[in-house]
Amino acid sequence: MPRKDVPGIGEYGGPAGGWGALQAVAKALRGEMSANRTTIMLQVNQPQGFDCPGCAWPDPREGSSFEFCENGAKAVSWEATNKRVTPEFFARHSVSELWEKEDFYLEWEGRLTHPMVYDAATDHYVPISWDDAFRRIGEQLRSLPDPNMAEFYASGRASNESAFLYQLFVREYGTNNFPDCSNMCHEATSVGLPQSIGVGKGTVTLEDFDHCDAIFSFGHNPGTNHPRMLATLREASLRHAPIVVFNPLKERSLERFKSPQSPVEMTLGKAVPIASHYYQVKIGGDAAVLKGMMKTVLAMDAVDHDFVREHTSGFEDLVADLDATSWDEIVDVAGLSRADIEAAGAIYAKAERPIICYGMGITQHRHGTGNVQQLANLLLLRGNIGKEGAGICPLRGHSNVQGDRTVGITEIPSQDFLDALERVFGIEAPREHGHGAVHAVEAMRDGRSKALICLGGNLPTAMPDPQVCYEAMRNLDLSVHIATKLNRSHLMVCKNTFILPCLGRTELDMQETGPQSVTVEDSMSMVHASRGSLPPASELLKSEPAIVAGIAKATLPETKVDWDYLIADYNRIRDAIEAVFPDFDNYNERVRVPRGFRLDIPAGRREWRTASGKANFIVFDSKRQRPLARQDAKDALVLATVRSHDQYNTTIYGKNDRYRGITGRRDVVFVNEADLAERGLEHGDLVDIEAVAECENASEPRIVRNFVAVAFDIARGSVAAYYPEANGLVALANYDRQSGTPSYKSVPVVLRRAASGGKASHVDRQEAEA
Repeated sequence: MPRKDVPGIGEYGGPAGGWGALQAVAKALRGEMSANRTTIMLQVNQPQGFDCPGCAWPDPREGSSFEFCENGAKAVSWEATNKRVTPEFFARHSVSELWEKEDFYLEWEGRLTHPMVYDAATDHYVPISWDDAFRRIGEQLRSLPDPNMAEFYASGRASNESAFLYQLFVREYGTNNFPDCSNMCHEATSVGLPQSIGVGKGTVTLEDFDHCDAIFSFGHNPGTNHPRMLATLREASLRHAPIVVFNPLKERSLERFKSPQSPVEMTLGKAVPIASHYYQVKIGGDAAVLKGMMKTVLAMDAVDHDFVREHTSGFEDLVADLDATSWDEIVDVAGLSRADIEAAGAIYAKAERPIICYGMGITQHRHGTGNVQQLANLLLLRGNIGKEGAGICPLRGHSNVQGDRTVGITEIPSQDFLDALERVFGIEAPREHGHGAVHAVEAMRDGRSKALICLGGNLPTAMPDPQVCYEAMRNLDLSVHIATKLNRSHLMVCKNTFILPCLGRTELDMQETGPQSVTVEDSMSMVHASRGSLPPASELLKSEPAIVAGIAKATLPETKVDWDYLIADYNRIRDAIEAVFPDFDNYNERVRVPRGFRLDIPAGRREWRTASGKANFIVFDSKRQRPLARQDAKDALVLATVRSHDQYNTTIYGKNDRYRGITGRRDVVFVNEADLAERGLEHGDLVDIEAVAECENASEPRIVRNFVAVAFDIARGSVAAYYPEANGLVALANYDRQSGTPSYKSVPVVLRRAASGGKASHVDRQEAEA
């Protein structure tokens, strides 16, 4: 039966990449930058250029002149735009008026140019000098009865240098409250892998992909979230390495890809297949799949017993748990047949050098830490950590989210790190653990925290339970936003709210000793330099290190840190990082080498820095696999929030999602056609989505309304909607108790015909025509 036509919803028949990607690049550059500025793209991810502010996929040792992807071009053009948000803009628009704008249009207005402070009497932001802003912020922070009443958020966009100074300031101030973007994405990795293998990072290098003989992909969509990975997957496919995908949605970039850098593919129309095997696991069923694959390895007697005996502990407990887990249970939770799971397990068992890649489809669950540890278990069974061409590969989001954590942005610092910080700087570092993102919002909601400083990001929009987060922000005494562009968090004003505009990655950072470089760490622990060259968007912009130093000096009159000395020359900041962290030995010398250097990963050489001194098999409690729905929710589905292709985290570049066939709208929910039919619904119907997690209070329903049901190739029992539009369905209390990661991807919901009735009709014509 043919589907009815729905405005803005169709099908995309092409591959990932190809001419569609080139056209999107051209549109992004044409729409944001003047022609003479587009040459900046030749400096993206180049040894003497700047690091893309998008994803954290590493740069190849032998790069090309065009080391950027479609979404990287969007990120760069979004930052290097000619558009400006000036004091005159704020004079024309009250905060209340701006609040009614969509998130896309807030950032679309352009770059911030002046430090601003909110004036409650007029409901407008007004200009303020840097000195006055720093003085007032410092006074507010000093007035708090307890430093633990302040929260210090950090975005993964911050450089190593600014992140290090930020954590130094905050610890001298007296707290370890560091909610950061890691808490919302890969915290399950940071908590789970150290328990398994002794390090919270991946063990593979980009070169390992040249030697692997199988790739297993769990819970990630490279075409949207890390598109440069597609070149690596393409090369593996061309040499016939199996690529085994587990994902609830059929994602075009995991099916086939046409490289814009290949003249043959572009001119002859030949796309390269990516997945050799594509298994549409139910949302939340990954741990069950992994148990099934491990049972298969055991049944095939494919365990590397020498490795297990010499390097691991807990093997017997793992085997006992696998024996006690029935295939019926595995199949029911995974939504896959036993034959499919055994087939995938057999491919793994026969591979000599497999790599397992994973994204937030693994981590953003109530059992995210357990998911990560099951991936490690599978690799350890066959000794696939610590050898060439094999290992575990967490796919990070922001380009320096891993680096920020490496240089100290963490609410749970080690005692050795704090000892080193005290030794180098003579400060007294606080020892009690601080707040991650969820606990920071809870503290603001409850009035236990009264100040929030944000080094980038859009915290309340990114978090679950937006209404709770919004009110928590408005109840503060102080909020400070260090930012390049306007976003929704800036409009949740409180008693004292400041916007401090900073330089972007693309811009020249000139300090007392001359032009400066910063450094970042990618997903594979490579640290490299980044130097912008564009004139700053405003002569009043300051660098992030300079802003952090300005706040620190104003807050800590008796500071023991020579902030002016450090920011005059970022080599001095790197010397300080080296003094605190031994892994950064000869930092300034090594980072001058093109493409940088790799930080030490002990597990990569089979040195296990765990309590047992060995890699640990960790048993997963199967009872934690199922998203828990209320007893009264008999027809519950499980929802995952996902990005569109025109999006990076909370930044919305546009309202199209090309690979999923969506144009000019974001008010959609992707549903299996059979699941729609069971509920008396059809493609194109308007539906209300109600969260029915066990932790929900049924007397206060959590509902998003008037979403368009889109029949899509997604696993039965699973649905997906865009982030952050669907964040209202995720309770603040619905998170992984081990890591604190919100459960954005395991939300029990029910779909009902919209109370308003009717069919989808609206589409953003401006976006559709563009």
